[in-house]
Amino acid sequence: MTDNADLLIIGGGLGGVAAARAALTLGRRVILTESGDWLGGQLTGQAVPPDEHPWIEGEHVSAGYRELRGRIRDFYRRNHPLTPEARADEHLNPGQGFVSALCHEPRVAALVLEEMVSPWLSSGALTLLRGVTPVAAARDGDRVTSVTVRDRSGAETVLRGDVVLDATELGDLLELAGVPHVIGAESKAETGELHALDRADPLDQQAITWCAAVEYCPGESHVIPEPAGYARWRDTADPRWPGSQLSWNDVHPITLEERHRPLFAGAPADAVTGAERDLWHYRRIVARRHFDHTFAGGDVTLINWPHVDYWELPLLGVDAGTRRRAVAEARELTLSFVHWMQTAAPRSDGGTGYPELRLRGDVLGTDDGLAREPYIRESRRIRAAFTVTEAHIGRAMRGRGAGSEIFPDSVGIGYYRIDLHPSTSGRSYVDIASYPFQIPLGALVPTSVSNLLPANKNIGTTHITNGAYRLHPVEWSIGEAAGALAAYCLEAGRSPAQVHADPADVRKLQDLLGESLGVPLAWPDEIRRHGGSGEPDE
Repeated sequence: MTDNADLLIIGGGLGGVAAARAALTLGRRVILTESGDWLGGQLTGQAVPPDEHPWIEGEHVSAGYRELRGRIRDFYRRNHPLTPEARADEHLNPGQGFVSALCHEPRVAALVLEEMVSPWLSSGALTLLRGVTPVAAARDGDRVTSVTVRDRSGAETVLRGDVVLDATELGDLLELAGVPHVIGAESKAETGELHALDRADPLDQQAITWCAAVEYCPGESHVIPEPAGYARWRDTADPRWPGSQLSWNDVHPITLEERHRPLFAGAPADAVTGAERDLWHYRRIVARRHFDHTFAGGDVTLINWPHVDYWELPLLGVDAGTRRRAVAEARELTLSFVHWMQTAAPRSDGGTGYPELRLRGDVLGTDDGLAREPYIRESRRIRAAFTVTEAHIGRAMRGRGAGSEIFPDSVGIGYYRIDLHPSTSGRSYVDIASYPFQIPLGALVPTSVSNLLPANKNIGTTHITNGAYRLHPVEWSIGEAAGALAAYCLEAGRSPAQVHADPADVRKLQDLLGESLGVPLAWPDEIRRHGGSGEPDE
């Protein structure tokens, strides 16, 4: 087995795949590892339909991410019995969920990502190792010389790359390689951010969510056994929450006011728009109306709702036993919510319980109806040459019409509101408006190692700005930038820090990103200054 390559990428999420494709396109050999069986991370194994910006269907996205979205739509057109209207829809949304213009089954995205790396697997330029987890990293001075991975049998392999990329979901290599990093929330004194805490709290970390998929099967009963911890979740009331999480009530993430969101605002199969948007249509991933009479299934929706956010215990800065308990309790909460929906939830049409809800693990690659992995919103973050703060992208801090900071070293663009879910230290939502932003090269450059790069949610952001930089298209762009930077460093004989410090090198890297990979580096000024929040300017 190949154990040495130009790039060693640990983590096969969207960032890892994008980094691999960028480097491979630029002629480099890559080893890519994945702890599970599916590539794609939050899009597939974590089962989260893509959260994207309003301009995603246009030119303000990289060619690689546009290709991913196009291939997903084409997969449905090639393989599914769509109606003529659905097949002809240029912007086909398979599930018609309103959270995204492209709600689809996670298993389809996993298959598409396999297609997207297939040519390099055939040529041998890409070595893909599945079911392996990093357990150690060796350093010689400021260089990471190897990473040891362990497979499911317990066997260990030492892997080497001239450049090492940490594309893990939790920034695992940062800890294993002793790379200075941050977890949790920084203080206002450190970052100067309007919404930062008065005192730093490493254990203040965003909730995780164990997603699930359910189908609506009229006239049938698919009630699951009552989970062992069901009574706990049914009877527990958090001070931040309007009673039990096993309820149709939650809080508005911006105003923090209590709101009521039923499963169905109207008939289950109806499209829902405007003020009556309900939970069923929020993240629906299969819309029966898109398929002809030969399709035997029904509507399927993805449960990634506030009601199943798990905020009891953090994953970072705790011992392994606490982390295992957090993951187990997150699963239990989701199963408890499913059981509550099936047996005790108030129905919009009167009565109690929706026994016709059937868990659909097959669309998630599991037997139990839950996703393969929990949805991770927050990672370890590098101490970077440059850190993006709320002052660079937040509308309230920058002022009306000011737009986001312009970064001369931009290596990509993105947009999402600063969206922090309730945290493990008792804080409620922090959901605030931001401007469409750039990804600065300095945020990808660690301060203490010369050949390790972040390629996921572990770049130089703060606890606050991570809430905007953590979503699907931004993670893809971070990965592309890291892969291209690694390839450029190897070609030029430079370290990432040297490239960052030299404006001429930065311009050459930017040319490579734009010309070879189709990566946009700046927003049109009108969008940068006025686009995006979904809410009026503060």
